[in-house]
Amino acid sequence: MDISLIIKIAGIGILVAVAAQILSKTGRDEQAMFVTLAGILVALMLLVSQIRELFDFVTSVFGVG
Repeated sequence: MDISLIIKIAGIGILVAVAAQILSKTGRDEQAMFVTLAGILVALMLLVSQIRELFDFVTSVFGVG
């Protein structure tokens, strides 16, 4: 796992938290929820390749497949 991936996810989390707080304070709770959901999806998209590598490693260790 690369440290840049952790920094990217942390940056996304900070940006999403700030945007959601601003939207909530202005009464746009529904848009704040969508921003939060979009942030989660972007972070998951960044993690898909890492999860794939983990799955491949576990299958090779246990000899499955």
